[in-house]
Amino acid sequence: MGKMRNRNTIELLGVWEQLHNLDFNCVQFEAVKNEAGLNRCVMTPSKWIEQMNSIGIVSKSGRYGGGAYAHSDILCWQTWKAITQFL
Repeated sequence: MGKMRNRNTIELLGVWEQLHNLDFNCVQFEAVKNEAGLNRCVMTPSKWIEQMNSIGIVSKSGRYGGGAYAHSDILCWQTWKAITQFL
């Protein structure tokens, strides 16, 4: 999940959440999407989960088993152009 600053990644996550998460924070997403790709944009999986009320990413702390994990649908996409067809 090291590409959380990339605009395409943020847009992909937003599309997935809008399709699968009724509690997704669309207002906050628009603000983050506008900042995505800029050097001042700092988005981590934990911040994404907290700010967007995300269900597509899980962040666990700890030496063993810790890290950020995404839903299998999010991991399987091949090209950004076809993402809406995939989902």
